[in-house]
Amino acid sequence: MDIQRKNVGRKKAIRWTIGIVLFAGLLVGGTLGLRQLKPAAPSVEMSTLYPDQVKRGPMVLEVRGLGTLVPEDTLLITATTDGRIERILVKPGNNVQADTVVMIMSNPTLETQLVTAEYLMKGSEADYSNLKVTLQKQLLDLRSQVAQIEADYNNAKLQAERDATLLKDGLASDIDAKISAQKVKSLGEQLEIQKQRIAINSQSDEAQLAAAKVKVDQLRSEYNLKKDQVDQLKVRARFAGMLEAASATANPVEEGQNVTQGLALGKVAQPTHLKAELKIAETQVKDITIGLPASIDTRLAGGASNGLINGAVSRIDSSVLNGTVTVDVALKGALPPGSRPDLSVDGTIQLMKLDDVVYVGRPVFGQQDSTVRLFKIEPDGKYANAVKVTFGRSSVNTIEIKAGLNVGDRVILSDMSTYDNYDRIKLN
Repeated sequence: MDIQRKNVGRKKAIRWTIGIVLFAGLLVGGTLGLRQLKPAAPSVEMSTLYPDQVKRGPMVLEVRGLGTLVPEDTLLITATTDGRIERILVKPGNNVQADTVVMIMSNPTLETQLVTAEYLMKGSEADYSNLKVTLQKQLLDLRSQVAQIEADYNNAKLQAERDATLLKDGLASDIDAKISAQKVKSLGEQLEIQKQRIAINSQSDEAQLAAAKVKVDQLRSEYNLKKDQVDQLKVRARFAGMLEAASATANPVEEGQNVTQGLALGKVAQPTHLKAELKIAETQVKDITIGLPASIDTRLAGGASNGLINGAVSRIDSSVLNGTVTVDVALKGALPPGSRPDLSVDGTIQLMKLDDVVYVGRPVFGQQDSTVRLFKIEPDGKYANAVKVTFGRSSVNTIEIKAGLNVGDRVILSDMSTYDNYDRIKLN
């Protein structure tokens, strides 16, 4: 006979409840534990990274900028008048002398004005010559009159002296003597007036000739101006050097093109006297001063130090364009073969030399006086850990370390932004 056990259902329920609670506790605990686990370190090929070692010693502060070689002496060739380009005799890239005719222009209106100015000038010269002859004839007529009056005056004086002598001898009447004396007086006054007239007339002649001469000179100047303008239709280089296009961006002029006065037709440069124009970021130009040493890389083999040219800062532009400032570098020594205007160059300007600092190669995102996150390689080289590094002064390829790294530490300088969510990476 079976004996019924008491409270069996209740005990089963308690056991099930305890089991469920334990299972739930284990599940929650496992979940929390998994959440606290760090993600596995990703693997990175060491051959794809750029590592560097922290050093102590001298560091040169430099700034770098791209630029071009430009001539120190340049003459812009402009159109001196409106016209049409008939022929282009010399193309850019050729050497020219000061009197080399580069192109020939035409301007029918100007040529017509030249002919008109020439006729006006010749007409004024003829009028001047005619006036001069006329005035000379008038002067001769006056002098002839003076000579006649003077002869009459002298004859009258002789007659008056004769009548006076005859009057003393009683051979002539008193009235005849008085008439002779009066005639002498009258002719003397006429002679004096005629002499004054000649003097005044001479001054008048000089004034008329001067006025006519001014008109001649004016028309001659206008003619010479037109002649020079027509002569300048033969466009000359006016400067010994190499002919270049007026601008690298503007279209070159062509035959048959109409141009206006003042338009740039080209320029002549001295290809052997070049300087470097560098574009330096406006945030870096504050430490640059005139006279600082610089090195220009022309990327031309065969030159000193394989295309490097030493120089010094000669000018700093006062304006900012597109976030950069133009800095001129005067070059020293011979230029590498192949150097020419508009050649792209890479320039480095040395600001100062720091004698004893802790520094490392400049990382991709390393800026002066900033704090960044770098991966420091462990001594065994198998792993790298993220550390915060505080930078100081920076140069082109190196940067000063103020905190976060010690001499001898090895860090990764490559762009590691892909691993920003990891504090540790594995190096293969």
